[in-house]
Amino acid sequence: MEKIVLIGAGSQNFGLGIISDIFKSKSLEGCQIFLHDIDKTTLSNTRIISNNYKENLGINIDIKASTSRKEALDGATFCIISIEVGKRFDLWDQDWKIPLQYGFRQVYGENGGPGGLFHSLRQIPPIIDICEDINSICPDAIVFNFSNPMQRICHSVTTKFPNLKFIGMCHEIASMERQLPDLMETEMQNIEFRAAGLNHLSILLEARYKNTGKDGYPIIKQNFETYFSDLINNHDAKPSKPGAERGVFRKVFETYGYLPITTDSHLGEYIQWAYSVADHDAILDFYDNYKEKCLAFYDDKSSYEYFFDPKNTGTHERVIPIIEGILSDSGYEEPAVNIPNNGYIACLPKDIVVEVPATVNKSGISGISFKDYPSAFTSLLNLQSGVIQMTTEAVLNCSKHAAYLALLADPLVNDSIQAEKLLNSMLQTQSKFLGYLK
Repeated sequence: MEKIVLIGAGSQNFGLGIISDIFKSKSLEGCQIFLHDIDKTTLSNTRIISNNYKENLGINIDIKASTSRKEALDGATFCIISIEVGKRFDLWDQDWKIPLQYGFRQVYGENGGPGGLFHSLRQIPPIIDICEDINSICPDAIVFNFSNPMQRICHSVTTKFPNLKFIGMCHEIASMERQLPDLMETEMQNIEFRAAGLNHLSILLEARYKNTGKDGYPIIKQNFETYFSDLINNHDAKPSKPGAERGVFRKVFETYGYLPITTDSHLGEYIQWAYSVADHDAILDFYDNYKEKCLAFYDDKSSYEYFFDPKNTGTHERVIPIIEGILSDSGYEEPAVNIPNNGYIACLPKDIVVEVPATVNKSGISGISFKDYPSAFTSLLNLQSGVIQMTTEAVLNCSKHAAYLALLADPLVNDSIQAEKLLNSMLQTQSKFLGYLK
């Protein structure tokens, strides 16, 4: 029997979304879902809601819950991590706004730039602790991480535990399934595509029509302007639609010739010139709406009931289809996983965790290589390598100096004196979480 452990099961969207995906899986019928969270209230909410839907839908799955991680991990075959340290939005506000006060123009503060560093410095230590337990209690379990900042978390974990089966997962690749049918004027079933890069800094490399084998990029380029005309930050015309976030997106497409797989609030975090072209209004709209939705998640049944609607046959996240593919030895191609490079993108260091498509079978995940990755876009990716590596060194060695070096390596940081002042300010403001840095 498969035992699937959800670590951070009380997280908004994540816990109930994954549980609903498991409920829909015939391959996982009769399995055990073990819910774990350090927050008793949210853990209880998730357990009660999921058990109610289990009974109402007649699902043959055992659901258990505990605040004890060691109890949860005993006998686990798959572990799925999605945690957030501290008061999520209060800390994100600090990550985003305090660096701006020191002159560092970041479009957001979650994953890249100075804000991404401080988020990483909080998130990585508890995930290292979780993986320490997995490594000793259930070392053969396959571990999927949904926590951000994805690039830096995955690098730190795979550096500390090179033999752990650790895979980073992000749903941004799903944007291709929404956009490509219109851009290529055909059904999704007739499209095959591949994208690769770093998490949130990835581009569509290939898009073809299955029935003819023809390259889809010429028609994508032809239809780009029409399709995205209302979703582009145009300072000379009407404001962008809320949630559009297409300023950096458009600039990347125009400059590098490839379609990004995500929007400004993620894409722009890693690019030093992004602030000048980003769709700031839409980023603020996205953040405010997302914050409101998350904080009211358990107060409004409609926030989660669509997960369990029998009419909703699709999966919320890609992790359950991957587990099914491993168990059935299917050999199918998953469009995006985050794994150590190992030469998949030859121009990046081997230890950096890249986002690439992969073959899924009983052996697990096998990444797909790109021998001729575009050199121009590689120049942006390589700017992140040192930032990622120094962040890992800061966490694993509890080093304030390494954290400073991570800031100095970041393309968004252009002032060493202000960087040192920012670091000292954040270490004081977030001392509860960053006090380990000496």
